[in-house]
Amino acid sequence: MPFAFGFLPSPIGTAVVVRGDEGIVALRFTDSAPEQALERMLAGLRGAALPDPAGFDELAHQLEEYFAGHRRTFDETLDLSATRGFARAALEAIRRIPYAETAGYGEVAAAAGSPRAARAVGTACATTPISLLVPVHRVVRADGSPGEYGGSPEVKRHLLALEAAHGAVRA
Repeated sequence: MPFAFGFLPSPIGTAVVVRGDEGIVALRFTDSAPEQALERMLAGLRGAALPDPAGFDELAHQLEEYFAGHRRTFDETLDLSATRGFARAALEAIRRIPYAETAGYGEVAAAAGSPRAARAVGTACATTPISLLVPVHRVVRADGSPGEYGGSPEVKRHLLALEAAHGAVRA
């Protein structure tokens, strides 16, 4: 299956986005070589991708609005079909966490149907193919501390602070 990809600038690094026929299949932020991040993403997807610079204009606009504090949700179709089982249920539960709110790993596990699977929620967050649009940054430790986010707790704190500062803004 051929995919399309784009590199979009953001305050937290370059967004590397891959879209398939059914929607966005991967989105990761990197502060270094986006081409290498793309190669890793495509290896996991077992596919090739063609650049589509104009095909991500709407998402680029939505990301700009989000980082400016003017957007609470994204109008993009996501394709989570590569994620299965409990990880998929966890990501679907995470998608329901409202803007500027957080939920603990245990809360997400319960919402996903397995109340004792908090560690599995952590794994789902760490391995999600779609960052930000699946708001794994809103999942926090039981003590309320942020925890990790793609290896960068600073980015997670930035996203949580951004949303807290603009919580009353409507998109």
